[in-house]
Amino acid sequence: MISITATHLDQIFRHAATTYPQECCGLLLGTFEKNNKLVLDVWETENVWTVERAEELPTSHQFDSQKFSKQNRFMIAPEVLLHVQKVVRDRQINILGIYHSHPDYPATPSELDRLIAWSDYSYLIVSVSQGKATDYYSWQLDSHHQFQLEPIQVKT
Repeated sequence: MISITATHLDQIFRHAATTYPQECCGLLLGTFEKNNKLVLDVWETENVWTVERAEELPTSHQFDSQKFSKQNRFMIAPEVLLHVQKVVRDRQINILGIYHSHPDYPATPSELDRLIAWSDYSYLIVSVSQGKATDYYSWQLDSHHQFQLEPIQVKT
């Protein structure tokens, strides 16, 4: 399960609305408590997706990056991930997962989302319809590298 405050969820919704019609992305930071992930901070990042960057992905041979754009794909710059890893280490917390939006599309992972996903991370996806966040789900990979729904607890 992943626990997140309503305030952090609202921050993600606002990020998704302000980047619409492009996908937003960011990191979920916090701690592990037994079988629960507790989100303590949300780190907004820039969506740096480009065809050139997409070709750097180890899975680039499995899809035609030419037909994708920031409206249906996201990427967090590796240097940003490295920087945040250093920040969370110093704060003695963890990167718990990644969030991103799906403009005018359901909050379900795409095949590329699955191919580039990391084990143990939560993947919070927000569906944005006409600029307004409408739905959200958290997903986690199982032992067969398939996404399964992860329960979300929203704290006030």
